[in-house]
Amino acid sequence: MEEPLPAPPADTRDADPPHASTTPAERLSLLVERERVARKGPAGSLDERMASLSGALRRARLENAERSAAISDLRAAEIARLEMLGEALSPVLAQVPRDCDIFDVGVAPAERPRLFIDHIGFVEMDRERRTYRFLQDTRHGRVTLRESDSIDDLVEAITAYIAHRLIEREKALAVDYASGGAAQALGVKVAAARERANAGDNDKSFSEKTTRAAAFIAEFFGATAFFAFLAVLAAWIYRAYLAG
Repeated sequence: MEEPLPAPPADTRDADPPHASTTPAERLSLLVERERVARKGPAGSLDERMASLSGALRRARLENAERSAAISDLRAAEIARLEMLGEALSPVLAQVPRDCDIFDVGVAPAERPRLFIDHIGFVEMDRERRTYRFLQDTRHGRVTLRESDSIDDLVEAITAYIAHRLIEREKALAVDYASGGAAQALGVKVAAARERANAGDNDKSFSEKTTRAAAFIAEFFGATAFFAFLAVLAAWIYRAYLAG
């Protein structure tokens, strides 16, 4: 008995595609999505690139603002530390003689804040804004007198610096007094001014005397000539009218 042959496979060429059962709206949406994906390159669309650049600019602005705020905060902290040192120096500065004006302690809030003791000595912070550096400008360059993170150490160093500066001032005043100094120079200037004034007065008096003498001589000769003219006129009138 022969076995039955298997049935031939069904022809699927005319079968409906998988999306044959979708609605027209769904098929249109699918086509639009495929077209969008086909237009989209590896770098993204123009709108997406612009959106990405805008976001990058916003992030850059925020980072710059945060960095500026951090720098401003560090600078404010640096100024505060220098002001604390200035307040700690107040008892020392109160003992400076009143006629001494070489010390002008104050914080200069520049790009690099500094606490000036005088015109050649100042205090600033190091790069990490933690350590005080007491510096002085000399004829041989800038030298470091003390470097420490303790206010007490800086107060001690600045106190010694002020004491040495006061001794230098006393020596300068002593030398000035011994040699006559500024007082002698002022006396010389005053004497020279008086001599110039006296010379000017003498010249003025001489010129006035000369002018007066010339005026007197002119008046004398003028009067003499006038009276001589009157005498000649009288003689002529007498001879012309009275003699006959």
